[in-house]
Amino acid sequence: MLIDWLSTDGKLILYARIIRSFAYGFLSIVLAIYLKLLGFNDILIGIVLTATLVNSVIFTLIASFYADRIGRRKTLIIYGALMSIAGAIFLATDNYFALIAAALIGTINVTGSETGAFLSIEQALLPQTVKDSRKRNTMFALYNMAGTFAMSAGILLSGLPTVLQEHYDGMDQIESIKPLFLLYSALGIGVIAIYFMLSKKIEVSGDIVKPVTQTLSPQSKQIVGKLSGLFAVDSFAGGFVIQSIVSFWFFTKFGVDLAALSLIFSVAGVLTAFSFLAAAKIADRIGLVNTMVFTHIPSNVLLILVGFAPSLPLAIAFYLTRMALSQMDVPTRQAYIVAVVSEEERTPAAGITNISRNISQAVSPSLTGYILQALPALSAPFVVGGALKIAYDIALYLNFRKISPTEEEKSG
Repeated sequence: MLIDWLSTDGKLILYARIIRSFAYGFLSIVLAIYLKLLGFNDILIGIVLTATLVNSVIFTLIASFYADRIGRRKTLIIYGALMSIAGAIFLATDNYFALIAAALIGTINVTGSETGAFLSIEQALLPQTVKDSRKRNTMFALYNMAGTFAMSAGILLSGLPTVLQEHYDGMDQIESIKPLFLLYSALGIGVIAIYFMLSKKIEVSGDIVKPVTQTLSPQSKQIVGKLSGLFAVDSFAGGFVIQSIVSFWFFTKFGVDLAALSLIFSVAGVLTAFSFLAAAKIADRIGLVNTMVFTHIPSNVLLILVGFAPSLPLAIAFYLTRMALSQMDVPTRQAYIVAVVSEEERTPAAGITNISRNISQAVSPSLTGYILQALPALSAPFVVGGALKIAYDIALYLNFRKISPTEEEKSG
């Protein structure tokens, strides 16, 4: 097999990522639109989206410092259960406060990419599932590629409400979306089943689990602290253009329906998925930091151009080209984090950097809600997001171009 170098636990993690990402795909497209159809204004919609990101902050924080003590497998199972419960609440009620509660307790992802609490744990344990350390970059590329392909398939499913309305007379838009919440809840149960099959090998042995106050060495604290600050800027910028907001923008500005949106974002996901493998190959040649920066800057220029596109075809062209480049820093970033700290530091290092991303990203959707309500015809979210991301790229290069993982130093 092509992935013989990956252990059974590694394959199970891939399967869980695929199912989870498939669910995230359709929900990230329909959620903001569903809330709009229920009658909520842009500010209230932004608050719900922010609540889903606040959830990521809380549960990533728990994972960062306690997953190795509680047990990685047990923590993943709990998060899978919360995912299923959240979907059930969205199915059962349209009460605004209940939906806010579901967004806060469930692992709902509306960004179009993995940002939730699952990521920190899986990111930390993945290196243990690779039999050859030289495959580490490939492992993270495969992990992200599998998830993105699954998300693209899920995005295609977001066109289901349109199909249901065409085939069932009298079914309104709200009722046609609800079956997707039922499916989301069921997929959460599937994720739980997979996590139950994980072995004890994914756990950190008790003799190397450090107290919460001593999770990182002084050197690692300095590296992780700088990375966290920079990732916070990048994620704050990305929060202005998460997938739910971009789909809402296409829906509002150009009147694009769910069927067309599902096709646009599905194609974007396929382009992104293939870019992960390209990122791994490029990183093997020029290094992880260079790959992160030199692919990210052009994508952010294209992001700004999306907001100024005068027509739908041009906006789609800019967006798809941007998505072919914008996520190449994801597997390289993940590989870099676990490569510059020791094994027992991987969970807190991954968690802390992800927390910084989640906290900063949680602020942006609410701000975007105000911006879109006050200035609906302008491209402010795209300009602000793109400009801040370019500033992040430059700062990352200046601070980390000389700090290379051991594997790169040896190959260099």
